[in-house]
Amino acid sequence: MDTSAKNQISGSTVQLKLDSQEQEPLIPENGHSAFNDPAFINNRNSPVHRWTPWIAGYSSDFVRHALNKYLIEPGVVLDPFAGVGTTLVDSFLLGHNSYGFEINPYAAFVSRVKAGAYKVSTDSLNSEMQSLRIFLNTAMQPGYKVKSKPPKGFKTRFEFYSPKILKKVLIIHDFINQIQNENVRDIFRLAFASTMVKYSNYSYEPSLGARVSSGKKNFDDFPVDQAIMTKLTEIVEDIAWLQKNMPSMDVPQISIINDSFFNYSKHLAPESINLILTSPPYLNNYHYIRNTRPQMYWLDFVKEPKDTKPLENFNFGNYWQTVREKENISLNFSLPDSNLADQLELLRNKNQEKGIYGGNGWANYAASYFNDCYRFSIGIKYLLKKDGVALVVLGNSILQGIMIPTDRYFGEIAESVGLELVQIDVPRRTRVGNSIIQSNVRVGKTESRNQLYESVVELKKL
Repeated sequence: MDTSAKNQISGSTVQLKLDSQEQEPLIPENGHSAFNDPAFINNRNSPVHRWTPWIAGYSSDFVRHALNKYLIEPGVVLDPFAGVGTTLVDSFLLGHNSYGFEINPYAAFVSRVKAGAYKVSTDSLNSEMQSLRIFLNTAMQPGYKVKSKPPKGFKTRFEFYSPKILKKVLIIHDFINQIQNENVRDIFRLAFASTMVKYSNYSYEPSLGARVSSGKKNFDDFPVDQAIMTKLTEIVEDIAWLQKNMPSMDVPQISIINDSFFNYSKHLAPESINLILTSPPYLNNYHYIRNTRPQMYWLDFVKEPKDTKPLENFNFGNYWQTVREKENISLNFSLPDSNLADQLELLRNKNQEKGIYGGNGWANYAASYFNDCYRFSIGIKYLLKKDGVALVVLGNSILQGIMIPTDRYFGEIAESVGLELVQIDVPRRTRVGNSIIQSNVRVGKTESRNQLYESVVELKKL
């Protein structure tokens, strides 16, 4: 599509062509979105989805709306960046087979537990919870010798748990480790992992950081057992709900692939997917690997820092910290009618006096991100059946004061590999900022006219 052409977005006609300077976000003033609000926060009260807090992704309402709109009959759904399994769970409940790629082992674990939860007996869970109560009556008394140990490789700047809380956590682990039923044991592990930061001396702001650094007091003590029991009770209720709301047809299949999506050809056949529904990491440098370090270490998915390096290197887009000191990372593809390369050059020349905190490092980061957008687009074309649809939820970014319309650039990239850009819809016209925008070190003066928004990029396989 000619970048000077007009495109219908959320009911408003807007120009796609961008100037090489800072520009207005493409957000309609009075448009109407074809999609429900994708904000993940809406999952906090949804059965199954509420089990684990997650910083990103989209809501169950959004997924269900999209599935019902694009799949008239049972089909095959793919989420290349599955996170904690929102797409997979709702695809299952609506009778669709689904695949999910997730490189983060903790998130993949959560997805697997959710996917198999309907098989777990609520009677068995209730029985094990009662056993935990009896166990704690003895283990919390003086004289009990704790068998479990904190993960040796897990290091933090400040004490992660106070001594009193640490002892309670280790006692809980003593109990979990002796549970014989693997599925039940994983439910207990999930209950611990989803609550473990709540009673630590760290918190999400939204990145993981020490409580004292955000003006909060450390915990000397905390009712750890109550927090975990509350989560387990919630999970038991949701499993009962899940079993009651199972599809009436044959039970759909869910496959969670703990691997980078870019290895798709090793796992999936070409033209095997009806609908791709996903939200890749945004261009906001939110470090999913670092922010789930507590869960990965305490659940024994990693043992030392070097174990996380492959996860960082094969993540979608390189983190700013890994590319900021490189001389120049350029685009690996050509977009003759786009100003993307010009925007990256503009960014590269910003705040050069700040060294690695200036524009060059952020331009490297953005170029790496769009290179992966290109690879992602090729994967979409490879996997979709003819007339298949991909819905990709993206947010724009502001780097060094420059607004980067990620959705529009991704649409241009997708068109360059032969996909049809059907529309870019903006269901969420304002979005909370992040550390890149708020940090004085990382950001130049941000124009007040720039704002963060969230889009759904709809693509079609011709």
